[in-house]
Amino acid sequence: MTGSAGDTGGPPPGGPAVPTCYRHPDRETYVRCSRCERHICPDCMLSAPVGFQCPQCVAEGRKGVRSARTVLGGTIREKNATSITISLLVINVAVWLFGLVRGTSADTLYGMFARQWNTNELGVQLGLVLGHRDDGIDLGVADGQWYRLVTAAFMHENALHIGMNMLALWVLGSSLEPVLGRWRFIVLYLLSALGGTAASLLAASEYTLSYGASGAVFGLMGALFVIMRRLGRQTGAVVGILAFNLVLGFTIDGIDWRAHLGGLVIGTGLAAVFAYAPREQRMAWSVTGCALAAVIISTVILVAIS
Repeated sequence: MTGSAGDTGGPPPGGPAVPTCYRHPDRETYVRCSRCERHICPDCMLSAPVGFQCPQCVAEGRKGVRSARTVLGGTIREKNATSITISLLVINVAVWLFGLVRGTSADTLYGMFARQWNTNELGVQLGLVLGHRDDGIDLGVADGQWYRLVTAAFMHENALHIGMNMLALWVLGSSLEPVLGRWRFIVLYLLSALGGTAASLLAASEYTLSYGASGAVFGLMGALFVIMRRLGRQTGAVVGILAFNLVLGFTIDGIDWRAHLGGLVIGTGLAAVFAYAPREQRMAWSVTGCALAAVIISTVILVAIS
């Protein structure tokens, strides 16, 4: 007989031990990592150009591989390439839906977040408004409520207003975000929005209601023109759409063309820095361009409320 009734079929006493996975010692395996040659079980096998590699070797290999970049420095992503654009869409729509529930009369949501009405010590009303003092006088930017410069850019009047702006945001954002990368795109959007509200504040009358993402959208339009020129593509369609929307702003009552121009100037200028910065100094140029745009916007705001 070659074995007893209680024989488990394992290796004979004194025979060679069955190799086990180095990460799971209780699992027998004869497969080795093609890089470190340690034994790995099926759960630890990751496909490699030749054979399989273990998770540790794959992780070490990734550390030495630089992420693929676009010509303008954005990280090439197979998934979630437009996550910032989608997030901005969700925020704008959520604020608008909240307005439907809360109400959007001048004394409710618009009065809280978008009314250009700011009281300085002389009682002159200038600026973007949010909230009320106990004496019933609206406060604003000159009273230290700077956040109103941002909140106004996320307010919309009706379905057509937000629909047009969000359609433009999706078309422009899905083209720009993958090329610029996440952080450049979000900074471009926010600074364009601030540029629009700052320009609107500069020319605000005694009582003005100014709101919407149009300043940011015009900034993205200008950026798309610059980047398409940088990439050697045709820009005729972009110029036509941009010109058409600018004309509408000057000819239709109720449209704040100043916000459009402010966003356009900031977005175009910032995109030019992103697009034409030397590759070796791209980060330094980008940060400097963002800082310069912020200084310009701050100067306009200070002039407006002085």
